[in-house]
Amino acid sequence: MPVVDELIRSEQDGTLSFGNYKLDTKSKLSDFEHCGDSYKVKTFYEITKLERNGSFVYESVPGTAVSHFKATDSGVSFKVEGAEDAQITLELEEGSEYEISVNGESAGKMATNMGGKLVLSVEFDNGSEVQVDVTKA
Repeated sequence: MPVVDELIRSEQDGTLSFGNYKLDTKSKLSDFEHCGDSYKVKTFYEITKLERNGSFVYESVPGTAVSHFKATDSGVSFKVEGAEDAQITLELEEGSEYEISVNGESAGKMATNMGGKLVLSVEFDNGSEVQVDVTKA
């Protein structure tokens, strides 16, 4: 999967793709309309961050490229790639437990903290993308 040169875009399947970890300087795009919501993305090699209607959605350190990001009431799914292993923070339902799956393999269950944040790590193998599924338990 190539980085998202336009920083964020809508896909034909109704999902979002965003992020460019190959940028040397921080780039951002605000007021991107998708399915009635307004998105803002900030991205470069150190961090990638996505907000929806002014609220936190996704953050990775270091920066990543995310494709086919889909958030529902029951969880989040997306493909992600980066230059090096990344820590990803997602905003989900506060005080809930989620089943984490990476490339179809269970990574166990995790609970969100008081603010609804869930933190997971993703390892990249030779720049290949990784499928992440976070499903409410």
